[in-house]
Amino acid sequence: MIVGIGVDLVDIARFERTIDRTPRLLERLFSPAERQLKPRSLAARYAAKEALIKALGGSDGVHWTDIEVASEVSGRPWFALSGTTADVVAARGIATLHLTMSHDAGFAIAYVVADGAAPPPSGEEIP
Repeated sequence: MIVGIGVDLVDIARFERTIDRTPRLLERLFSPAERQLKPRSLAARYAAKEALIKALGGSDGVHWTDIEVASEVSGRPWFALSGTTADVVAARGIATLHLTMSHDAGFAIAYVVADGAAPPPSGEEIP
């Protein structure tokens, strides 16, 4: 069952200008491993984190540094979650997060599908 979906688009040049103006954002938004990547890859990871927040339905309990976008040997991206962000995902009944990212023509895009059993609405029981 799809619990949520999210998509985000980032203008790579604008993202680079923002990072140049405020370098501390790198520490606030990305893990040490992510910070080693090229700006276009960072922009795609930023889009992925934004898309995840949208798929979750909001940012309550979510922290940027608890979300790391890692890659399999094949290049397939996936989320490595920790801290309260991992707790939020589990509490929302999400078993699997599907992620795809791309960058081209000066833009980076990410799409997230959250899959699992949705928790019952407040005060209701699942039959």
